[in-house]
This record gives sequence, structure tokens and C-alpha cells, in this order.
Amino acid sequence: MSTDKITCLLNWHATPYHLPLFLAEKLNYFTEEGIKVAILEPNNPSDVTEIIGSGKVDLGCKAMIHTIAGKARGFPIKAIGTLLDEPFTGVVYLESQSGITTDFQSLRGKRIGYVGEFGKIQLDELTKHYGMVPADYTAVRVGMNVTGAIIRGEIDAGIGLENVQMVELEEWSVLQGRSRDDVKMLRIDELADLGCCCFCSILFIGNETFIQNNPEKVASFMKGIKRGADYMFANPAAAYELFVEMKPHMDSVVNRKIYQRSFRYMSRDLKNVQRDWDKVTRYCKRLEIVDDAFVQNMTNEFLTWPMQPDTPAGFIHPTVDTGVLAKCGCERVTDLRDPLAAVEA
Repeated sequence: MSTDKITCLLNWHATPYHLPLFLAEKLNYFTEEGIKVAILEPNNPSDVTEIIGSGKVDLGCKAMIHTIAGKARGFPIKAIGTLLDEPFTGVVYLESQSGITTDFQSLRGKRIGYVGEFGKIQLDELTKHYGMVPADYTAVRVGMNVTGAIIRGEIDAGIGLENVQMVELEEWSVLQGRSRDDVKMLRIDELADLGCCCFCSILFIGNETFIQNNPEKVASFMKGIKRGADYMFANPAAAYELFVEMKPHMDSVVNRKIYQRSFRYMSRDLKNVQRDWDKVTRYCKRLEIVDDAFVQNMTNEFLTWPMQPDTPAGFIHPTVDTGVLAKCGCERVTDLRDPLAAVEA
């Protein structure tokens, strides 16, 4: 049985930074743009590029480095926009119980969790960068559940995001009677001397055949997302309450704090940033994921609104009070502290 719905597969389960997509559905923006969209959540995030590349799903979300790697592996996928810009990504750990310090050599002999095969490639390249070999640490594939694996003591540290796994671990640490500052991160961009964190920017991607055959639908999809993003930026707290109506489990302290922490990374114009693509392409060449013949698989042709100027190199968006924490009775001073204070301490 055929369907006229566009299918959109998330990069993992619904997360606060997916809000513009869900707002476009909730506020009927997709319908007003003349399309129907089915939002899907994967059982295994590692399958997303393959599922979209195979044509079983039309569009979806995926990190930049995986989008590039997927194309290099022969999956016909292309980025059509950006959802989340440059969240800080690195090796997350609990200082009080891991024995890990700001010295990369402290990872020697530790169990390090990673999501998929490219996380392992990153770790192996970093060990080489610091005069170590993969045998100097134990790599443990834990999927997206880095937080749970650290809490259960299955790993000593794991690759995670400042705006997701660090938030989850900070709140768990408080429940254990410890400080949020017990949660630390060794940022991969700094360790690898990359000058960027954009390899984990979350993109909107699509099957190339679907994109080629349905340009009007793709443009309508991105218009709906842009309207959702505009509503979110204009009404951040109200937008989150609409999300809670769709996903009741989002009405939690942790998820509200993830939204608060993610807000400053959300893309306002949804464009693929050429500078970031160039940086990550160079990094993928360094990791030997792609070769010199690689052609970047991205386009901004479906973004029909004015683009904002690129931010200066090294620019860090300031923390914004979304107002979303007031409902959970969180303390403003604690919740709006600069997250980099914990990352860079």
C-alpha cells in the first residue's frame, strides 16, 4: 500500500533539540505547506544512514561526520539543512571516580564508551595523536546510552555531548549528593587541534533519489521546519510546552535542562555552513574516512529565505534564558551557569 506521507527518521529517540521538527507537525505547518510527514524514531541510531540511503525512509537527521561517512560508504544521502550547530563533543567522565584528568594520557587503561564505528575511529586516531595505541585503552560500544553505561560502572568515560550526556550526568551527580562540576569533558576538537566542534552538528539529510524526484516536497519540508524554528526562537517556553503535549516524557527536569543547554546551538536559518563542512571534510580525510576525491554531499538549494551571516571563527553563542526551567522550580543561578565552566575547568 502506497502513502503520500514523507517519512522522516530521527538520529535517535525524540530529544529536546528536535523541537522545530515536532513544532512543524504540532502547529500544522507541514499541512499548510502541502505535505504530510511521519516522524519516526530508530531502534538503532547506527542504522539511520543505511535506512535513508536504501530509500526505505525519505528524510531524516544525522550528525555531519556520519553524513559524510555514509556517503563515502556508498549510501546515496545528502544534507539539505542544519538543525543543531556545533555542540561541544568529547570524552565525558566523572572526575571523582574515574581517575581521569585533563591529561589525555590518563585514559590509558580505561574503558571508553563510543556510539558507533566512527567513534572508535576517532578514539584510535586520538591515541595515535598522543603517542598511544588502541591497545592502551578498552573500547566499549555502548550506543547512545553513554550516560547509563557510566552510571552503571560499565565504562569509565564515553563520547558524549555537552548539551545532552553532560546534563544527564550532572543531574544524576546531584542526586548522589555530589556537585555538577564532578562531570568533566575532554573536548575532541581541542584534543585533536581541530579548531571546531562541528563534526557533531545535527543535519537534515535525505535520500538522493527522493530529493531529486521530489524537490517541491523537500522545499516544503524545510519551509515547515523553518516556521517551527522561528516559533521556537520567538516563544521558547511556550514552544517547549507544546512539545510536552506531544511527548509527555519531555516534562522532566533533565529534558528541560537539555533544551535550555541546547537552545544556543539551534540553527536560526538552517543552512549548511560551508566553513564547517570544509573543516569536517578535512577531519574525515585525516581519519581516512574519505579521500581527496570526495565531493561534499550537501546543498542549501531548498532554503528559500535570507541566510544569516556566518558567525566569526571560534564564536560561542551565549547562554539564553528560555524560561523553560521556571516550571520545574529550578534555581536560575545554578541552571544558567555557563556550561563551559564545567567543560573547561
